[in-house]
Amino acid sequence: MIRFRRSISAVLLALVAGAALADTTLLNASYDVARDVFKDYNPLFQKYWKQKTGESIELKQSHGGSSKQVRSVADGLEADVVTMNQANDIEFLADKGLVAKEWSKKFPNNASPYTSTMVFIVRKGNPKAIKDWGDLVAPGVQVIVPHPKNTGNGRNTYLSAWAWAVRQKGGNDKSAQEFLGKLLKNVPLFAAGGRDATTTFMQRQMGDVLITFESEAELIAREFGKGEFAVVYPSLTMQTEFPVAIVDKVVDKKGTRKQAQAYLDYLWSKEGQENAAQNYLRPRDAELLKKYAAQFPPVKTFTVDEVFGGAGKAFATHFKDGGSFDQIYVQK
Repeated sequence: MIRFRRSISAVLLALVAGAALADTTLLNASYDVARDVFKDYNPLFQKYWKQKTGESIELKQSHGGSSKQVRSVADGLEADVVTMNQANDIEFLADKGLVAKEWSKKFPNNASPYTSTMVFIVRKGNPKAIKDWGDLVAPGVQVIVPHPKNTGNGRNTYLSAWAWAVRQKGGNDKSAQEFLGKLLKNVPLFAAGGRDATTTFMQRQMGDVLITFESEAELIAREFGKGEFAVVYPSLTMQTEFPVAIVDKVVDKKGTRKQAQAYLDYLWSKEGQENAAQNYLRPRDAELLKKYAAQFPPVKTFTVDEVFGGAGKAFATHFKDGGSFDQIYVQK
């Protein structure tokens, strides 16, 4: 009986001690390939917050295809913040009343602390001689991308290809739709998310080219070695943004607004921006962008506003049910 009581006491003490380790817990719902970014960022913020306030904070992550993630939040996943790779995913939550209608004005740079571009990852030696978007529709070329209906990565790829086709000599929406139809025929399957696409290409050895964020190329190099692939910058690619927002309904329920605000604010700090650069995301900080210029080659980009009139309009035209993607894919 004494031994039993001691065991119970030990369990209770362990539970109390475990609870005392963190004063607050935040959940960040994020896109698929952001794991490494926040794996490095979270300890930086925890140290900063502890020194500033004396409060210990536990940071949890949820990752997946961006659209699936926001649907999970809308369905009840109690994320304090969302860090996504397309504005329309956060707009979806704003329409549901979960984030502020003017969320993009709550933080600098349209609430996007860093940017990236879409690049081609090709096999060692580039055996299919892939140099630009036009090469992706050649017979026998297999292209690996995540699903454009469910992922920001896939949508950015689709929109980049569309914009390139429109800007070719004599290009228009009709020729762009024809080009995307040919490209989609060279996609053997759609990956569930950006990291799944990387796994399909690198581990399963499927496909001749993987289209992904510039930042993902360095993560692939760390895991598989730089000599196993090459990075190709196409002649035109979309400047991708990574918008963030506080999930108002959740932080008001949990009482975590102050911590959630600080967590996202810190992405613009010198430490947060340095972490972005070290994870091959292009920082907003001009000095750091200059410092890391060697790893960010100049590339011709466009914004979703310039070509498509905004993320919302692009989504409605291309990715809503019955949009251009559905029309093309039915014919595939």
